[in-house]
Amino acid sequence: MEKKMLFIFNPRAGKGKIKLHLLDIVDIFNRGGYEVVIRATQGPRDAYEKAKEYADRVDLIACSGGDGTLDEVVTGIMEVGSSVPLGYIPAGSTNDFAASLFMPKNLTDVASMIMEEQLYHCDIGKFNRQTFAYVAAFGLFTDVSYETDQNLKNVLGHVAYVLEGAKRLFDIKSYHMKVTAAELAVEDNFIYGMVTNSRSVGGFKNFTGKNVDMDDGLFEVTLITMPKNAIELQEIITALVTADDNSDLIYSFKSAKIVVESEEDIPWTLDGEFGGVHKKAVIRNLHQALNLYLTSTKKTAPVRPPIRDRVQDLAARRAIPAPVPQNKENEEKGDLSRQDG
Repeated sequence: MEKKMLFIFNPRAGKGKIKLHLLDIVDIFNRGGYEVVIRATQGPRDAYEKAKEYADRVDLIACSGGDGTLDEVVTGIMEVGSSVPLGYIPAGSTNDFAASLFMPKNLTDVASMIMEEQLYHCDIGKFNRQTFAYVAAFGLFTDVSYETDQNLKNVLGHVAYVLEGAKRLFDIKSYHMKVTAAELAVEDNFIYGMVTNSRSVGGFKNFTGKNVDMDDGLFEVTLITMPKNAIELQEIITALVTADDNSDLIYSFKSAKIVVESEEDIPWTLDGEFGGVHKKAVIRNLHQALNLYLTSTKKTAPVRPPIRDRVQDLAARRAIPAPVPQNKENEEKGDLSRQDG
């Protein structure tokens, strides 16, 4: 019996490049034994509605577009409690999710990969009652994706995000928040926070830290405190660019569940789309909840020695500055003077 699949694509994503490959992709799906129902998205939440409608009526749902399209399809599948496999063909401006899973960049190559039908059980997230695929974030720059005009994205691609983000450099706002997890509890003023299951955010790789596995049941959490001066701001920027886990201005840890509370409404983004304003956010990892067709030799990051989480003594380190070590030359001079005395 011929299998059935729903193929949803966003015709405007990523300069509309899917249009050049559409016939070849459908042909690959047909040769893979699928009768294909094709749907071009007609507006916001259309992919979400169609995923809900077809989740229990087809053997596979494939989607093509940016991370926003992926988010809608994943949300639709999860809301009806379906275990239908998902195939994802990245065709957006940034494609963080695909980059994190080392997917091929050629669209027809991804279609062929999907037809190999090898399942990868990927973690996703629950944000209060909403679902997200790989990132929930608040604060500085987090509205760049959904406030950047689609036509500008199509013309400039990733540069459009950079230009839009540059407008916010002189409008840094902090939020007083309490963050609670099994690993730590902290109350501070934060300019940015993200809860991720990804190796790439906003097109920047390794921004979420090291040793990221997308099926381990744990989020990578990054919280950036409000800098008090230009020197602290430079320290934050350097730590993020170099993926250094040694700044007391940044809280970085792994957790399966995080509760974020504030006395004011905080705007959140989920997978680059507006996620509403919330005074309390309960964020849970749905371990291996997404059945994704993925064939890759790099499903996990290269194995490295484990890095000790620094959150256990972070509060003490922030309160008591570490002593500045003498350089080797001074130590030697000190030793000689003691010997002479």
